[in-house]
Amino acid sequence: MVTIRLSRGGSKRKPFYHFDVKDSRCSRDGRYIERLGYFNPNARGGEERLVVDLERIQHWSGVGAQTSDRVASLLKEARKVVTA
Repeated sequence: MVTIRLSRGGSKRKPFYHFDVKDSRCSRDGRYIERLGYFNPNARGGEERLVVDLERIQHWSGVGAQTSDRVASLLKEARKVVTA
């Protein structure tokens, strides 16, 4: 099964996450099919906190990819910002 989930980057105590499309059998930070954006929980000042390619997310969801719970909540937040 294909999933859309977060993979962790950054250094200790300074996390940075990428939205990745990957096979569910791959590890969290392992091989991915496509990278769709990023999430920076520690964004300050002019830095962007959340950048997502919603068209590609919609494409992958249309072909059967499942999202993790955290990704689903972040996508809900991203859609609110786009419609506002």
